Amino acid sequence: MSKKINKNLTEGSIGKQLFSLTWPMTLGMLGMVIFTIIDTYFIGLLGVQQLAAISFCFPVIMFLNGLSMGIGIGTSSLISRNIIAVERSKVRLMSSRAILLGLVIVVVFVTAGINAMEPIFSSLGAKQETMPYIVDYMTIWLLGVPFVTIPMIGNNIVRATGDTKLPGMLMIASGVVNGVLDPLFIFGYGPFPELGIKGAALATVISRGISLILILIVLVKREQLLTIYLGNIKDILTTWKELIYVAIPASISLLITPISIGFITKIISGFGKEAVAAFGVASRVEMFALMVVTSLGSVLIIFVGQNISKLKFQRIFTSLNYSMVFSLIWGGVVFLILLLFGNSIASVFTNVVEVIEITKKYFYIIGASYGLQGLVILSTSSYNGINKPYPSAIFSLIRMLILYVPLAWIGARLFEINGVFCAGFIANIIVGIISYYHLNLTIKKISVS
Repeated sequence: MSKKINKNLTEGSIGKQLFSLTWPMTLGMLGMVIFTIIDTYFIGLLGVQQLAAISFCFPVIMFLNGLSMGIGIGTSSLISRNIIAVERSKVRLMSSRAILLGLVIVVVFVTAGINAMEPIFSSLGAKQETMPYIVDYMTIWLLGVPFVTIPMIGNNIVRATGDTKLPGMLMIASGVVNGVLDPLFIFGYGPFPELGIKGAALATVISRGISLILILIVLVKREQLLTIYLGNIKDILTTWKELIYVAIPASISLLITPISIGFITKIISGFGKEAVAAFGVASRVEMFALMVVTSLGSVLIIFVGQNISKLKFQRIFTSLNYSMVFSLIWGGVVFLILLLFGNSIASVFTNVVEVIEITKKYFYIIGASYGLQGLVILSTSSYNGINKPYPSAIFSLIRMLILYVPLAWIGARLFEINGVFCAGFIANIIVGIISYYHLNLTIKKISVS
């Protein structure tokens, strides 16, 4: 493989650069969302209990993914601010130390998760009849978390060089492999054993394992950004300190969501397993609906990071304006689709009428706020790009724990499950406006300082 040439994002057409970086990311996100949706579809065929089980697993999976993504975001921020400014040998050390840090952190939490599995899910409201399915799925999934962590951090390293196409291709490949293996392992077609919900977890681990092998080959051979010679402990800790400065608030920001969803799941569990199953289905469709904006947010970390290193503030403001307009238009289009086809979309995952009806309610209420929820995503990403990660965590905290969860608790008692969904709508609107305004104000202050 030839050596990668870094992409300079501090010059050239802003719109073209954002587009050229975002579409491969979107395809990659599509692969991962399909990855999740396929799991949900095939598990739904097993029954409502299994579908409810995977819904309980969702916040814990998001929690551990959030740890990995936080390190990945910290890595992407650090490398994007150095990739065109320092020698590649220094970037190689940053990358290698980042992967080591990710492994250390994840191993600690995975060990804790395996040893405290039933208490964790009992606290989320899981009933005894659902618990065996949760344990079956999560035991295999937890053992495969390193296969999730390394590719996630590795993809962020490659993206920080300005290449979003290859990470996108790897994410798609992982989704395709998972889609092929899911029915084989779940239902036992041909020579494959019938493993039920365990098969879904095993398909996930295998597909992520393939991603692990491929990203390591790319990082070692093509990018030349991995080494086993990490330097002395002091230098490793110095790099970790720089990473953690962004990674901790980024992880907090990401982890606030699954923690909050855990609380929301607990509230919704009071309305029955059908409501929990519907919430799980709607949450996965929401990932699909917002994947383009999420991809653009990941791109903004890279774009803003390179331009802040060269003090190109006007380019940053222009990129944010483009992104804001796109988010609002995209959110409107998605909401219209959900209004027209919400019943058909929900029916893909289950034929249980009550689950379909509750899923539609989620689409119709929270879906109306997706444009503003996109602004939250774009703003939190941009804060990491300018190396100001703490507002990202603060706004995530306000949106989920200060607004969404308390309002959902009140709404559930006043208006039942519709009140829970209205709480999400209100939180998205308020924080979307405030976070975007504060981001622009922050960058203006940096530009004149």
